[in-house]
Amino acid sequence: MPNKSPQDVWGQVAKALRVEIGEGPFSSYLEQARIREGEGGALYLVTTTAYACDWVDRNALRRINELWLAEDVERRCLKTRARADYEAENPDAIEIGVTPMVAQPTVAVVAADGPRAVRAAGLQERLTFDTFVSGRGNEFALTIARQVASWSEGPFNPVFFCGPYGYGKTHLLNAIAWEAQRLRPDAKVVYLTAERFLSAFLRALKDKSIVAFKDELRGADLLLLDDVHFFAGKQSTQEELFHTLTALIEDGRRVVLAGDRPPSALTDFEPRLRSHLAAGLTCPVEPADRALRLAVVEKKLEALQGMSLVSGPARPELLSHLVDRTPGSIRELEGGLNTLAAAAGQRMSALTVEEAQSYLSAGYRPTERRITVDEIQKVTADYYGLKQTDLLSARRTRQVARPRQVAMYLCKQLTTRSYPDIGRRMGGRDHTTVLHGVRRIDALIGEDDQIARDVEALTRKLRG
Repeated sequence: MPNKSPQDVWGQVAKALRVEIGEGPFSSYLEQARIREGEGGALYLVTTTAYACDWVDRNALRRINELWLAEDVERRCLKTRARADYEAENPDAIEIGVTPMVAQPTVAVVAADGPRAVRAAGLQERLTFDTFVSGRGNEFALTIARQVASWSEGPFNPVFFCGPYGYGKTHLLNAIAWEAQRLRPDAKVVYLTAERFLSAFLRALKDKSIVAFKDELRGADLLLLDDVHFFAGKQSTQEELFHTLTALIEDGRRVVLAGDRPPSALTDFEPRLRSHLAAGLTCPVEPADRALRLAVVEKKLEALQGMSLVSGPARPELLSHLVDRTPGSIRELEGGLNTLAAAAGQRMSALTVEEAQSYLSAGYRPTERRITVDEIQKVTADYYGLKQTDLLSARRTRQVARPRQVAMYLCKQLTTRSYPDIGRRMGGRDHTTVLHGVRRIDALIGEDDQIARDVEALTRKLRG
């Protein structure tokens, strides 16, 4: 048998895995994974995030090694590492192969290494104070954000930005980190999403490196934590967050958080943590009014012109039409403008409202049509920490039954399948079972905040 390179072996293993586990899980967790070599010739499957690494450990590593050992003449088993962990352990290691991995957010420090360190922390270069468009709904939040970023001594700590999804909270946290690092290059600034905090915390528990995890966070001069509402119902993580906040605030360090509701409305949080979050300053980021939405579109269009992606200003009636037909978040509004820019290009200045309508319709409909029952099952199962086969099984425990009903509800909302068809695809269930499940979730959305958040998060994930 010829001696294949690790890169060639991985190519064959990845091809088989894509078929076995499905396109969705493969693209989410393994598409960007790479084979890298450690000390003593040990081979590692390095994933882009700790979350992806945990998923591979739980769901695929055993099968990956079975496929690998069948192809690798040296019979070396693969170990898994998240990219940040691997590079910390092997700073001089060289990746096997030539395709670079895509950088992802990490529990990294924004320190004296400047902008490169900021990028390593998962921030986006475009999200600065210069690109933030202010208006009546966010002026107060912007003022406080600038104050925090300037390192001025303020009486409020922590600062908590709250508001609907897609109206600028993440932008403000990114802008604070960039400006704070610029003003104090020697400061230790840590930016994390709540999901990243959770995955890093779980990884530290698994690797028995919890002391290092705590030291990393509690040594921060400024900690920025996004999407705090993600911690709802996660008791051990809330406990760790509580002690982290206590340590930082008592030591005079600054903490900035963001969530989709004010601390008082985080009903699934421990009372003492909720009290800590509310003890500083709560800054609402309100939904943008029409004037602000129009200003955002104009600012975005200027940026596209600066990149030579479009030519000239757009017609005022076109921008008004775009703002009026896109009542959702600022991100959806920017997405609509991106669709028009990609379709019209240098004809942007001459684009009519009628042409825009056709482009926007063509741009949005396919996304909804691509959602399938199989995709809904996979995404829902993964979200709840289950396997797709669990949803199709006869198990009736609450741990499985509720996610199954959520999947049924999403199938009815996001596909054109009938109740009998959904039942057949959900393990051969009767249409009345599906009808009951859909109605039950529909009722719970108005009664149970956690179910409402789950459905919203899954819908957003499925729609991209």
